[in-house]
Amino acid sequence: MTTDPADSSPPRKRAPTIVDVAEAAGVAIGTVSRHINGLPVRATNRDQIERAIAALGYRRNATAVAMKTDMTHIVGFLVPSLSEFHAQILEQLTRKMRLRGRAVLSFCHEHQVALMREGLEFFASHRVDAIVMDGNEALRQDLQPFIDEDLVVVLYDNDMPGVVVDRVFVDNRGASERAVGHLLDLGHTRVATIHGALEDSAGRERLEGYQAAFRARGLEPDPILAIEGGWNESGGYHAVEQLAALANPPTAIFSANYNMTLGVLTYLHENDIRLPQDLSLIGFDDVAALRLHMPAVTAVGQPIDDLAETIADIVHRRLSNPSAMGRREVRLRAEVILRNSTGRPQQAGRED
Repeated sequence: MTTDPADSSPPRKRAPTIVDVAEAAGVAIGTVSRHINGLPVRATNRDQIERAIAALGYRRNATAVAMKTDMTHIVGFLVPSLSEFHAQILEQLTRKMRLRGRAVLSFCHEHQVALMREGLEFFASHRVDAIVMDGNEALRQDLQPFIDEDLVVVLYDNDMPGVVVDRVFVDNRGASERAVGHLLDLGHTRVATIHGALEDSAGRERLEGYQAAFRARGLEPDPILAIEGGWNESGGYHAVEQLAALANPPTAIFSANYNMTLGVLTYLHENDIRLPQDLSLIGFDDVAALRLHMPAVTAVGQPIDDLAETIADIVHRRLSNPSAMGRREVRLRAEVILRNSTGRPQQAGRED
């Protein structure tokens, strides 16, 4: 029996795989996959991956890369929390996208920058066609590589100045000015506001609207009556607690979001403070709980359906015709819905 000399040759060396690259670079396989498919990764990871590719002699599979560039029909939704407002946006956006043949994949970051970055990485690994997100200036550098790769990005609720993306917001300043103006026109002069975080554009704009209402009437707001509530129920509770302890407390409050308004209502209930006899209250964000409260609470109603429809329409237009990647900013009007939590000040002695 003769032996073919070829059979005695050393076994053929196995070509390095993406797993080998990930192991050599000390990163996740998904991170290597994103990089070799042209998606953004952190600069430190990119350098480690390139060094591993060079050392191992890894060859990219051009055919596989081409296959992965097709649309997934998935839109990423990077959301700070599933509070009443954001949950409604998610629900309506999912419906609007479904009608356009797309699914929504959500990631909740709980206002933590590290989780926001993780969310972007998560969306990159799932090759989403677009990202809808609540803007946060701390995320600017992390988002820019996605924008450079022509990923469609739409901001809602909070802005991120300086990035070239589409934006869909409500007119926070105008709505807040009308709400506070209503309280001033009822005769209140000691009108307080519990505002959101001022690093957020929505927080700044709603506070500016509060101030503008005073100045439009030749008045100047008392700075001691503006307290940050951190967008949450606990913050609203402690803010109204501070206001009630003042020597000359307010006779009316404008609360800049639903969660803080809940905190206000909890404090009022615990301390037998009546609406509107003892205090008038307007909240930003109209939800069922405010309509069912006794008395029903006057609120700024955000146009959730219009917000979701506008976002979905912009995403659809951008993905359907990438050559028309013009940048848009849409501001939608939010209405003040009058109910029974506001009235004329009953205790004239508390007014200046």
